[in-house]
Amino acid sequence: MKIVIADPKLGKAYQTEIDETKSKLLYGKKIAEEIEGTLLGLHGYKLKVTGGTDKDGFPMRGDVHGTERIRILISSGAGVRKRGKGERVKKTVRGNTISDRIAQINVVVTAHGEKGIAETLGIVEKPKEKKNEIAEASKAS
Repeated sequence: MKIVIADPKLGKAYQTEIDETKSKLLYGKKIAEEIEGTLLGLHGYKLKVTGGTDKDGFPMRGDVHGTERIRILISSGAGVRKRGKGERVKKTVRGNTISDRIAQINVVVTAHGEKGIAETLGIVEKPKEKKNEIAEASKAS
């Protein structure tokens, strides 16, 4: 299962993958629920579940209860492009509870720990290229 961790303090998002034994600890959690970061190896962190997608790419929706995939009539939200006033569209979405059918979970950091997320997860961050360096590289080729 993939976990996307958004850090609003730094304005960055980190993606990591967890094995099945750790992902089973998340089963039954719902959107808007807070979880301990220790479940994902982030000691001292608190994370809030904000959404996710199932194995076929259908988004989780907070106002649909359960774990099942259903078709609902909606006027706004994930996957809806408004074309006219009052238009509603029938879309397939997944319920708000994490189960074994979920492929990706999105979480946001609500309380920070001692170490940084990248340092804890072992993610090596690439230094940003400046605009001048990019322009010079494109002229050279």
